[in-house]
Amino acid sequence: MAKTYWIGTYRAVTNPDKLTAYAQLAGPAIAGGGGKFIVRGTPAKTYEAGLNQRTVVIEFDSLAQATAAHDSAAYQAALEALGDGAERDIRLVEGV
Repeated sequence: MAKTYWIGTYRAVTNPDKLTAYAQLAGPAIAGGGGKFIVRGTPAKTYEAGLNQRTVVIEFDSLAQATAAHDSAAYQAALEALGDGAERDIRLVEGV
């Protein structure tokens, strides 16, 4: 079974307080769902059409585990706290 990577980019943060509230709930929810944070921050360098956006990469043992973490009540509460505080792009990608 391939590991799965949850990759999130932040296009815009419109309310830093909501983002903070989200982070306080999301971190424990994701870790409780088996996620291991690999990357959190802005790029050290970008190439081609790369954008200098906050990026988060989280490793899971499987797609099912990553999906369950996202769909969990704990993570959904984090999303509710975030509301319209940020414009993001989240992708789940299976490893090779």
